[in-house]
Formats: sequence, C-alpha cells, structure tokens
Amino acid sequence: MIKKALLVFFLSTPSIIDGFTLPRSTSPSSTSLNVIGQQAESFGPASLLRSLKRNLPQIDWLAEGEGSPDNKINIPNYVEQVLAQPSAPKRQAENEERTERIRSRFEEAASDAQALKGMCVGELDAKAWWRTKPANGKRLITKEDPLRVLIAGGGLAGLVAAAACHAKGMKVSIFEQASSYAPYGGPIQIQSNALRAIQQISPKCFEELCAAGTVTADRVSGLKIGYRKGNKLAGLYDAGDWLVRFDTIGPALEAGLPATVVVDRPVIQQIFVKHGIPEGAVRIGSRIQSYETKEDGSIVATLENGTQAYGDVLIGADGIWSQIRKLLHGLDDGAGGFAASGAAGGALDDAEARKLAKDTVKIAQKAARRFSGFTCYAALAPHRASNIEDVSYQILLGEKKYFVSTDGGGERQQWFALIREPAGGVDPEPTEDDPHPKLTRLRKEFAANGGGDDDGNEWDPFALELINASSEDDIKRRDLYDGAPLLATTNPQRLLSPWAKGPVALCGDAAHPMMPNLGQGGCQATEDGFRLAEELAKVRHTDDIAGALGQYSRIRVIRTSIIQGFAQLGSDLLVDFDLMMTIPILGPFFLKMTQLSMPWVLRFLYTAEF
Repeated sequence: MIKKALLVFFLSTPSIIDGFTLPRSTSPSSTSLNVIGQQAESFGPASLLRSLKRNLPQIDWLAEGEGSPDNKINIPNYVEQVLAQPSAPKRQAENEERTERIRSRFEEAASDAQALKGMCVGELDAKAWWRTKPANGKRLITKEDPLRVLIAGGGLAGLVAAAACHAKGMKVSIFEQASSYAPYGGPIQIQSNALRAIQQISPKCFEELCAAGTVTADRVSGLKIGYRKGNKLAGLYDAGDWLVRFDTIGPALEAGLPATVVVDRPVIQQIFVKHGIPEGAVRIGSRIQSYETKEDGSIVATLENGTQAYGDVLIGADGIWSQIRKLLHGLDDGAGGFAASGAAGGALDDAEARKLAKDTVKIAQKAARRFSGFTCYAALAPHRASNIEDVSYQILLGEKKYFVSTDGGGERQQWFALIREPAGGVDPEPTEDDPHPKLTRLRKEFAANGGGDDDGNEWDPFALELINASSEDDIKRRDLYDGAPLLATTNPQRLLSPWAKGPVALCGDAAHPMMPNLGQGGCQATEDGFRLAEELAKVRHTDDIAGALGQYSRIRVIRTSIIQGFAQLGSDLLVDFDLMMTIPILGPFFLKMTQLSMPWVLRFLYTAEF
C-alpha cells in the first residue's frame, strides 16, 4: 500500500516527471560578496505567500518570546525508546583509539590507491582477458565460458556491479578514467538497504565495511530552523530549535536490516578491490570513448587511446555525465563530460573547478540534465562536533539556503552548504585582501551575530562551528544536477527497456542522478548492482543478454524514480520550510505531518527487496 501510494503521488507530480526547473533570475549581476551569479527567489505558492506576508502589517509583539524548551532537546522520549531496544546499536562515546583507527584506515586506503595496489597494470594489463577477441560471440554460457562484462566507471556503482557479477561467476573488468583513486569528497553513508545488498553480494565486503565504518543510526537525525522564526500564532522557534526529529534504526530493525554506517570513500574502494573483485580488475586512466555492437551480439569498446576491449556486456556506471548514456540514447555531442566522481574528482583544483562549473552548464543542456537550482559547498572538517554524542545528521533550514551536517567518523564532520542561485557561478580568486574567498562568503551566509546574513537572519552557531574548522583548500564547490526519470519519454524502446539496449545498460548516477537529501544516491547504485547481477546470472545463452538487461531496468526504474523524485521535491521545498513557521494552523500542521511521515518514508527506503 505504501509503495502504491508513493507511486501514485510521484506519477501525478508534473515537476518530477518533466524535470521541472525552478524559475530564477538570469541577471549576471554580482552579490555584495562579489560572487558571480544572483540568488534565485522562492517559486510557486511559496513566492505568493512571501509576497503576501511582506505586504501585510507586521505586529512585533507576535514574534516576541522564547521558543519551546521541548524543541531544544536533542533526543525526545519517542526516539530514546527506540534507541533503547535490545537489538538497537548502542552508542559508544568518541575516543582516541577509534579516532586513530578510522583516520589511519583512511590514510592506508589512500596510500594503496596511489600505489595502484590491485590495479590492472604491467603484466596483468598485458594479459587481461578483455584484450582477446572471442572466437564466437554467440554461444552458450557455461561455468568454463562465462559472461564477459565490461564496466565503464570505477566509483561505487561500478565496483558494486563488478563485485556482484564476479560473485555470480562472470568475468569482470572496470575501466576508470581517473589516473588514481583520489580521496575526493567525504565519507559515504551506506544505509541499511545498501548494506543488505552488499551482504548478499559479498559477505566479506559487508563484514569489512561494518568493521571499518562508524554507526550513525545510534543517534537522532532531523531538521532544525537555522535562525529565529515564527510567532505566537504559529509557534516560536529560536535559532537551532528542532522542527522534526526521528531515528533511522527503528524502520531498519522492523525490516531486519543492519544499521547504517558511514565509511570513507577510499576505504570502500580498497575493500571492494581487495575482497570483492579479482586482482587487476580495475584499469585506471581508461575512459571508454565509444563502443560497437557486433553482428554476433558481442561488444567492442574503444578507449580514448584507441585500445579495444572485447566483451559480451557493457555497463555504463560512469556517472551523471556518462559517455555510455550519451551513446546509448543518441544524445548530442558534448553530452558526455568529465565526471567529478568519487574516483575521478579528486584531481580537480580550484582553477579546474571554476572552468568545470561553466563547462557543466553546456554539458547539462546537451545531456538533458536538470540544474537543481543549488550550488553546494562541501568539506570534511577534522573536528569533534559539539553535539556528536546525540546527533548524527541534521539540516539547518533557511530561506534561499540550508546547511547539512553528518558524522563522518573519526571525530570529523561532513557538511554541505546548499545555496539557491543560477548555475555556473564561481567564487573570486584569492587575493592579498581576501586570501580565503569561499570561507569569507560562507561566514557571511551563515553569520551567527553582527546582524546576520544579507537578510538579517542570525544563524545557529553550529554552522560556523564546522565552517571555521575547515580550511579554504578543503572546501569544494559544485552546482548540483539531477535528471528527469527515464519514464518521461515517448520512445517505445526506452519505455520497454528504460536503461538498456541490446548488450548495454546503465546503472547508478548514469541512470538516475538524484539530489543528496535522502542520502540514497550511492545506495540506489548499490541496489542496481545487485539486481543487475541477479538478472545476468539467469542468462544461459548470449541471445538472452538483451532480455536480462531490459528486465533489470524495468525492475529498477520505478523504485529509483520515486526516490529520485522525492529527493528532488524535498530539496526544492527545504528552502521554503522557514515560511511555514509564520503561518497559523498550516505551519504546525505541516510540521506534524512531516514528523509523522518520516517513519513511512524510511520504511519505503529500507527494504530487503530490490
């Protein structure tokens, strides 16, 4: 019933189906901080309500008083009761031993990546199975002569897909465009549903990830108001007061799933390379530029340097700007671009990032990707958060922007500052007068005193606590894009087989890029890998490959589209959440419904069926 209701809602929401883009100013003027681009305003009903509120008489005494003490409590009774269940993980306080273990594991994994441990180099590369052209592409599949699977992209999606196919006895090889597995981006939340998929794919990888990770399901998560808001009629809220609080372990326990953990990207890559796939299965510095389906149904993939790889199946796990997707769907030239993925993006310095921001606007138009309306600053702060023992994940909400933080393990906090403004904006280059332009902007955007931000809002100090614990070089900026669900098409072939055609299929961000609000991007890629291998394992003859890939995509497209749509809708609504704090009856009702809906949303996400 839950899934049917979500599906009806999703399919009846035009903004989700059509990839609706927020209206925004096209003015090239700069903000007071000399940031290129202009913040967009609220849209739709929220814009109308804000305009109406500005034109009504403002009664100061309605906004006087203090917020409720109940909204300042981190762990309310209903969350505490769930966390106290015997089967729930018990929080162990931060300590030096665990911090050292987690940070050392990160350094070890990053060092392994730089040393190319387990990579396809030297003799392993020269004798790689994919260099040999098969005598006959049309054949029976046996244990002695298994499917040969080529995978474009060595991020999480590619690694999981490779591990899943390898576990089913297939030959696998990953072609990653990066020159090394650079430690780009913060740790990844491997939520309960993704952990179950990995557990079924490789029990060893599951054990290693749980041992290396930090449990985040043992504390509270939720939404806070970023600055003082509300009135006596709708409710008063001080800066940092809770609006919605929930646990993530309850729905996981109901479904019999493991608790969510957070693990560093290089560690995840190290674990899968070491325990999930054969040695030499990852070839770095290798971008698949084109492919050809032969008459016998086999695949010949050509790398940028002209090297050819032969296989039976090609999987595009090469990110949101997927070259395989471009070729598969016949998109215009320029639709495939450099993917700032977990594997490749670490090579970007600020100068490259500035160029990429502008190039990406053009790529997105060619690739039919939707600009979300947000630019995102992100960093992993080596800092023990002041609320670390009670809170694992929180969002500070405000007009035009919001601030997300989550426990990164090892006394580190991963944070994201999402600000609504047009695509392609960049920060000024450092100067003697302002050597830290990103920090300068963020300190103003989330100012806790001195008059607050440009709108006069003084933010909860927690945002600056994490921003000030980060260095300029560690802060990365990128515009956020996602993609309209692939059901939004009149192409009969894509309706029948949304992410596949012949022996080629997509998975992960190449198929369904989504906003980060639900933390399900990598989790859905993990589910993709599991289901992909399950369907390919049924193939008994190469003639069955196209049918298996089509079945995979039909199974996955509905669930991923719903989750993608809710992530998009949630992101669009978060920046207008503060408006609800001022509307009598509607505001309290909206908050109550959000609170009540969270367990049901999590129950939909946390399933053992993919």
